[in-house]
Amino acid sequence: MILTDLGRALGQFGDRRFQSVLWRGIGLTLGLLAALVWLAVRGADLLTPAQVALPWIGPVGGVHWLAGGAAALAMLVLSGFLMVPVAAAFTSLFLDEVAAAVEARHYPGLAPARPQGWAEMLGAGLRLALLSLGVNLIALVVYLLSGPFAPLVFWAVNGALIGREYAEGAALRRLPPAAARGLIRANRGQIFGLGLMLAVVMTVPVVNLAAPVLAAAAFTHMVSRLAGRSAHPTASARG
Repeated sequence: MILTDLGRALGQFGDRRFQSVLWRGIGLTLGLLAALVWLAVRGADLLTPAQVALPWIGPVGGVHWLAGGAAALAMLVLSGFLMVPVAAAFTSLFLDEVAAAVEARHYPGLAPARPQGWAEMLGAGLRLALLSLGVNLIALVVYLLSGPFAPLVFWAVNGALIGREYAEGAALRRLPPAAARGLIRANRGQIFGLGLMLAVVMTVPVVNLAAPVLAAAAFTHMVSRLAGRSAHPTASARG
């Protein structure tokens, strides 16, 4: 059943609403990282003197250009590390659209979902950013300490984290908090299994940028199934 949830999510990935969320998240991320690179270069240029005097050499010019280049290089390296968590944060602002697209295609006839304000969505975005950042930090520590078992430990730890976060987000769309927590507690095994698969996806460069959209769709299917909602047969055949 977990593979069915994931397969339906993958089958709908060409949906323009999925693509819109994905590219908005990536676009905002690239814009922010480009702004940070520019600020780093500009700051290094302003704070570094154009010329310094070195012992036995004398005045050396162009130091501010060298500092600016070093700042740009450092920010580009840092951007590679921050790309996934920042993209997850921005993408999470629109994940409700992914869930709505899944429900419209596979579960037609549902009543409108519980409205979510910007404060709630922003909070969810920050949690996802911290989760994704934590995933990357844990990866560094795990690889140093676990030797050949590092990937297994990494996937297990982060499968639990990812599963919990996305399952809760999907459940709270249509269930009150107490019922959502109860559903998650009663189905920890399945939630962990899907989270584990998505943790593996998060370790694949470039593909991991699409992980938040895929996770939101897959957990919408899982929560709907666990809550007793049946997928529309025609939509299931298409997806």
